[in-house]
Amino acid sequence: MVNEIEKIFKYRKANPIGKYKNSAVLILLQEINGEEHLVFEVRSNKLTHQPGDVCLPGGMIEPGESPKDTAIREAMEELNLNINEIQYIGEMDYFISPYGMFMYPFIGRTNKAEIIPSEYEVDHLFTVPLKFFLEHEPLLYNMEIGPTNHEGFPFHLINRGKDYKFRKGILREYFYVYNEYVIWGFTAQIIKSFIDILKGED
Repeated sequence: MVNEIEKIFKYRKANPIGKYKNSAVLILLQEINGEEHLVFEVRSNKLTHQPGDVCLPGGMIEPGESPKDTAIREAMEELNLNINEIQYIGEMDYFISPYGMFMYPFIGRTNKAEIIPSEYEVDHLFTVPLKFFLEHEPLLYNMEIGPTNHEGFPFHLINRGKDYKFRKGILREYFYVYNEYVIWGFTAQIIKSFIDILKGED
C-alpha cells in the first residue's frame, strides 16, 4: 500500500481542494487626451449571466490555456482588438472569491483611439481616468458571510450541536461611483488592489 501511495504522491502537484472555476481579466489602459484611462465594459442585456453589470474584459479559462492567454484572448474578442493592438504590461495578484472562483487579473495597454466592442457581449464601453481611482477611495461595505441554511444539518454529529461556534467571514465589498456608473463586486476588488499596489499600500 505504501508503494502505491508513493507512486501517486511523489510527483503530484498540489491543487486547491474542491472544485473551482478559473477566469482571467484584463485591466486595459488607454490614453485619452494625454491622460491614462481604464476601460470598462457594460455587459450586454442579452447575456444570461450578470446582464448590464460593469466589468473588465475577460472570461473563463479554457482547457490548455494560460490565464494570461485567456485575458488577452477575451479582450480581443469582446473589444474587437487585434493582438498587435494590445501591449501586455504584467500580472496582478489573483483573487479567490468565496463563491468558488479563482480570478487572475493582468494589465495591458492599447493605443487604439476608438474601440468598437462586440455587440453580442458588450452593451457599451466607458473609460475612467486613472487619476480618479488614485484620488477617490471607494465606499466599503463589510458583508458577513457564513452558515445560513441549517435545515437538515446533522448537529447531533458534532460537539455542542446547535451551540457550536461556526466561523463567519467578512467579504469586503467596494463601490466606486463614477458619473452614472457603479463599479462594484469582483471588478472593484481588483481595481482597489491595483491602485493599492500603485500607491505602495499592498
